Amino acid sequence: MSTPESGLKTLAIRLDPGIHAQLSFIAQLRGQTINDEGIAAIVDHVQRAKSDPELRAKADTVQKEIERDAAVKNAAIASIFTDGPTGKTTPPRPRRTGEATKDS
Repeated sequence: MSTPESGLKTLAIRLDPGIHAQLSFIAQLRGQTINDEGIAAIVDHVQRAKSDPELRAKADTVQKEIERDAAVKNAAIASIFTDGPTGKTTPPRPRRTGEATKDS
């Protein structure tokens, strides 16, 4: 959830009581809050992820898929709103206005 004043997101996590106690003590020793320690850990995690070659390869694959999908959608939009040729289509058959008679 974001707070409108600051644009920050709230992240709630559940910690094992032992880990919480350790984190609380580390924060106390450093003169920080548990929140500060959590942010530092998350920032470090994100920085390490950015240099992970396997993760980067997955991100590149996803980005290429997004670009292909966008190109298809852009072409579809362009074909709707331009006067250029749109490919061959079969004209619709005329509708019958009356029922066929047995004599015809």
